[in-house]
Amino acid sequence: MEFFISPSHATSAARILIVDDHGIVREALAVLLERSGGFKVVGTVATGEEAVLAAQRLVPDVIIMDLVLPSLNGIDATRKILERSPQIRIIALSACHLSEQVIRALHSGVRGYIVKAAVGDEVLLAVNEVLAGRQYLSPGIAAQLADSVDNATRPAGHSSPIEILSARERKVLRFVVEGMTSSDIARRLSLSPKTVDTYRSRIMVKLGVTNRSALIRYALECELPLA
Repeated sequence: MEFFISPSHATSAARILIVDDHGIVREALAVLLERSGGFKVVGTVATGEEAVLAAQRLVPDVIIMDLVLPSLNGIDATRKILERSPQIRIIALSACHLSEQVIRALHSGVRGYIVKAAVGDEVLLAVNEVLAGRQYLSPGIAAQLADSVDNATRPAGHSSPIEILSARERKVLRFVVEGMTSSDIARRLSLSPKTVDTYRSRIMVKLGVTNRSALIRYALECELPLA
């Protein structure tokens, strides 16, 4: 857990707490916010439990909250924080942009939702927007939410990206998420490792991700039903 208090001369700056389980992300966000002026990063933490404690101790103006965290996820951590400190503005940070996940986050009380593909200027814009009392959603999310509401009145179709995958692709994805290698998956499914690699590449194209790590994180953050 990394707590640090802003110096007294910076009390006029908006106080920011960063929550992410990747140190490089925490550091990059901290540098971005500090260099922009007007913001003071008062703490960075790696877990949901630490976020709850840090929010109580530091009382930041804004929390940038990763949604996939060890033990206590970002949505549950948000609920706990806002129960005690409803004035804190929380911005969700996630690789997932599924309507269901965005809606869950908004229901938990977040005031903003940034996808991890966002550039630095968007992070700064989101922080400024929520500080001004407005909601911020990454471009495309609002339209996507409107589409999801509209689709609810239409005949049943694909309600989740996982539904565009074949049964075999779902099995391969499940094993990838479980950490199995291509050789392990090949033995389990009686395929060649090359065929498994082909399946994985096809899955990544369908889900719009570019590498194995992004694929795993996407599946976990979106809580895709892989069974």
